[in-house]
Parts: sequence; C-alpha cells; structure tokens
Amino acid sequence: MACFDGCRCLGDGRHGSILYSILKNDAPPAQQRHPRPAPPAQSCPCGSKKKIALRSPQATCKAASAVLVKTLRFVKNVPCFRELPAEDQRALVSSSWAPLLVLGMAQDRIDFETSETHEPSMLQRILTGGPDRTDSPQGVSLGDVQNIKVFLTKCWALDISTKEYAYLKGAILFNPDVAGLRCRRHIHGLQSEAHQALNEHVTPAHRGDGGGPRFAKLLAALSMLRAISAGAVAALFFQPPVGAVAMEDLLLETGASPCFVG
Repeated sequence: MACFDGCRCLGDGRHGSILYSILKNDAPPAQQRHPRPAPPAQSCPCGSKKKIALRSPQATCKAASAVLVKTLRFVKNVPCFRELPAEDQRALVSSSWAPLLVLGMAQDRIDFETSETHEPSMLQRILTGGPDRTDSPQGVSLGDVQNIKVFLTKCWALDISTKEYAYLKGAILFNPDVAGLRCRRHIHGLQSEAHQALNEHVTPAHRGDGGGPRFAKLLAALSMLRAISAGAVAALFFQPPVGAVAMEDLLLETGASPCFVG
C-alpha cells in the first residue's frame, strides 16, 4: 500500500507491512486472571446523573496508571506509528488514550468498586467555603461509570485472547476519523490491516461458525467504547492523585506526546 503524500511510512502491502508483522507476532505474557465480576445492576435513567467515586481510589488509580504506561509502551513499539508525522502521533494518542486504557483494563482484568458521593450539607458548606459555595461534588456520573462497567463485563464474557486484544488496539489507535491528520489515507489503511488481521485470526479458531460471528462480536464490543467519555475516564482514574492536572500533561510526563520518534 502506497503511503499518502507527506508520510514517511514504509508499508508496501498488508502481509508485508510492519504493522501486520508486529500485530501478528505480538504476544505479551498472559495476564493474571481474576474472578469475573457480576454484571452491573441496571438502574433507572433518573439516577444516571448521580455522582460516583472510586471506593478504593489509591489502589485503583495505581492499577490504572500501570495500564496506561503499558498501553503507551505498546503504542511506542509499533514502528508504523513512530514513522507518522509528529502532529499525527499527537492527534492519534490524544484521541485514543482513553479507549486504549479501558481496553487494557479489560485485558488485565482490572475491576473496581464505586460508591455514591453526596452533596455537602449546609453546615459543611458554611464551614468549608461559605454559604455561597456552589462547587459540585467530586466524582463522575453513574451513567459514565456504567458504560465502563458494561464494556469490561462484555470483554470478559467474550474471553478475548491476547492476540485479539492486540488487533483491537491497532484498530483503535489508527483512527482515520481524527481531525487534522496529514496521513489520513495511510492511517485508514493501517486500521483496515488491523481489522483484516483480526478476522484472519478468528476464522481458523472458530471454523464452526466461519469466524464471522466472533469477528462481529469483537467489533460490536469495540463500538461500545464510543459511549465512554474520555473526560470521565480521566476524572475517575486520574483525578484523585493528580488533582486538576490536565490529561495532556500526564501524557507528556509519560513521554507519549508530542512525538514518540527518538
């Protein structure tokens, strides 16, 4: 596949491309599996705006941070990503870090418990900030937490393999719909390669159903990530330890942006 004008990528065919090779050969150590949690209970829509916080923020945020570092390391080790222009790298990481993180949490079987936060009483408001204080309680909406929980439960129910997770990560990372990309056509080709590699992987493993239903189920699970807010992910898993620090700054701290080349 020829590269779009202005790119430095060297892929010249799907089966011979660097992305295809790294995804085909990607086999990180098997993750420790934990008991599958019960599916989250459904609640009425009127409660979807309730504020929810982590019950054990230190442990959960530490686990999420470890997944983020591992995820960015995966991205950094994809040669075709490193060959993209710096601005495309920044745009792709900024767009994909949250879904990649949640997918990584599913792969590492990281579950978390939450509890409802409560509005401070009038006395608390007076003692902490005066009667005119109008700060909203910390936490994210119940609906946002449920979207994350439902996605994790779906992945665990599908029992996604290490290879399948690698292909799904490639499909998420190389998103041609991100605004302002210089190499949009080439990135679209890389995403197609990841989809094709996933399809070829599941077909021989599920010959009884032709591989089709399995492939469709994996893509359907992937589509659920669109309902997960990046802001909610940042607030839930990174707000307690980093306060008001922007997620972009956190990515810079880990070396994820603006450019992996080096």
